[in-house]
Amino acid sequence: MSNQKTIANETSVQGRGLFGGLLVNLRFLPAQPNSGIVFVRVDLDEPVTIPAYIDSVVSRDHRTALQIGEAEVQTVEHCLATLNALGIDNIIIELDGPELPNLDGSCDLFTNAIRTAGIVEQDAPKNELVITEPIVVEEDGAVIYALPEDNNKLNVIYDLDYSDVTAIGKQVWGCQIDEENFVREISSARTFLRQAEAEAFQARGVGSHLTTKDILVVGDDGPVENEFRFDRECARHKVADLLGDIMLLGRPIRGRIVAYRSGHLTNHALVRKLINWAERQERRKKIGTDALLDIRKIQKILPHRYPFLLVDRVIEIEGDRRAVGIKNVTMNEQFFQGHFPGTPVMPGVLIVEALAQMSGLLFAQRMEHTGQLALLMSMDKVKIRKAVVPGDQLMLEVEAVRVKSRTGDCRCRALVAGQVAAEAQIRFMLVDADQE
Repeated sequence: MSNQKTIANETSVQGRGLFGGLLVNLRFLPAQPNSGIVFVRVDLDEPVTIPAYIDSVVSRDHRTALQIGEAEVQTVEHCLATLNALGIDNIIIELDGPELPNLDGSCDLFTNAIRTAGIVEQDAPKNELVITEPIVVEEDGAVIYALPEDNNKLNVIYDLDYSDVTAIGKQVWGCQIDEENFVREISSARTFLRQAEAEAFQARGVGSHLTTKDILVVGDDGPVENEFRFDRECARHKVADLLGDIMLLGRPIRGRIVAYRSGHLTNHALVRKLINWAERQERRKKIGTDALLDIRKIQKILPHRYPFLLVDRVIEIEGDRRAVGIKNVTMNEQFFQGHFPGTPVMPGVLIVEALAQMSGLLFAQRMEHTGQLALLMSMDKVKIRKAVVPGDQLMLEVEAVRVKSRTGDCRCRALVAGQVAAEAQIRFMLVDADQE
């Protein structure tokens, strides 16, 4: 186990934000062990500290942004990628504007500053997250796998598919992440845009201070008024973005990450899933189970009972937004007596019912819905994709799409061994539990 690190000396950089174009002064300061990475907006009436953690993330196009209250810092991913690769655990980053400075969309500005400041080891061990089993995130055609790695290092592979831009095409690139490889192979790789995207941005006044000589704009014939710095530079930069986003775990990670067409939103989803997975491992060590809600707690929330209670435990809850539960399917299930004798298959309607119950458990997390029941109103886009048989374990994933005072909508999936068995969009009416 290695120790935490910070920088040896203060250092500063200055430049314009990549998207907003405002001139920003940024200062890196050493930080105490276990304090993590924090941004501080010093230009506000009262300085605001914003932790580099997934809970601070807010949605912004084409970049990672963090916010606490009204204070925001944007385009943090290139700075965080540098800190990740150089092994920095604790640092204070002061800035006097809403976006980090960046010269060309690469990590070089931050890499050069941190290496000039020097890096020192601290008297505290790193709290590393070591991947010991496969973890998968799939969203809108993008996929990220976090996998165990024999060498106990961080290795990243990115599979880029820009088939609609001839000069980019399909690129696959990866390496083991350490300071030497990062400085030589990744740090100088720049943010890139299709030519049509760049023109659309500037038409809206975004990045209007930049020219095609400042940033990598790629047309069908290649970079516009520019040149690639590396072969597969675009895939290399995607590795840098991923390194920055996974720094939002708040701890170093060891394993192999394989990404296909992922962007910031998918990267953030991976971070959230890794945090939930790590919390389950800790619960399992402490109390012998990874359940957030076991069957006894579930029975206090849901009115269902044998033989119609179809959720055995809940293993993930993200506020009132998303939850994951488990239904263990055994030959002892009552419905297998007639569905079908000799060829037992779980009825699709009961899989959807399990998803509906899981949705009810998610809605129960909202304080204003305490004492209410979620009654099924409608089901849309129901698809049964795979037979579920004795011995299978159903992973029930539900995500709240919209919740009002009296209705709620959920997007639901049931999976077996990572394959979708059923999916549906389910609408509920929320009623008082004692309503007659």
